[in-house]
Amino acid sequence: MAYNLIMLVDEDEIDNIINQKIIESNSFADEILVYQTGQEALEYLSSNSKDNAALPDLIFLDINMPIMDGFQFLEEFEKMPDSVKTKCKIIMLSSSISPRDIDRAASNKYVIKYLNKPLNSRYLQAINV
Repeated sequence: MAYNLIMLVDEDEIDNIINQKIIESNSFADEILVYQTGQEALEYLSSNSKDNAALPDLIFLDINMPIMDGFQFLEEFEKMPDSVKTKCKIIMLSSSISPRDIDRAASNKYVIKYLNKPLNSRYLQAINV
């Protein structure tokens, strides 16, 4: 299944490049937005909240980022208009294997999946939203 638009939110440029290549090589999305800070990603979502076509179907969100981590992003995401919260499904993509992080992500109603970095073809095939 190919998605129209996917967003990657990760401060690590190398991880973003790898994940972008995996998504492209699997024809998983028509377009990919890449942000290195949660704040930039939230600004994009906020400024496009009235344009459903400009909102990503999936957001791959890293947990451990400076300034605003993935959980702080989720707190701000919850304040977004319903149009954003309904359209955008969030997948936590992290190198953290902390049970606390995994449980915290699983208990968030906007997070549909928790995956370990890096993305791979098998992970993408298992996503069906």
